[in-house]
Amino acid sequence: MTIEIDGQQAMILTDAAATKVKSLLEDEGDGLVCLRVYVTGGGCSGFSYGFSFDHDLAEDDTHIINGDVAMVVDAMSIQYLAGAIVDYQESLQGSRFMVHNPNAITTCGCGSSFSI
Repeated sequence: MTIEIDGQQAMILTDAAATKVKSLLEDEGDGLVCLRVYVTGGGCSGFSYGFSFDHDLAEDDTHIINGDVAMVVDAMSIQYLAGAIVDYQESLQGSRFMVHNPNAITTCGCGSSFSI
């Protein structure tokens, strides 16, 4: 299922991120949970990315599907995340979910906050 905003795919959940989410959900033993990606005020660049697992879905959430893994974004956050790619990376510095956001004008060094 692809959701479009102004002719663009709303967001992309990469295969690596979907695989990690699926693994985490299997560890939890709860197949009804979605990965929620959201934006909050704060952080060193103005806005911060947030990730959580969520049972409660709102009617106006945007749903992004990769295989059998669902990611949801609330109506306020999608305006800042339209066109973004959510990925999962493992390196010597650790492992984490990353947001590659084409709307961000600046980002902090750690990649967890941005400004528009």
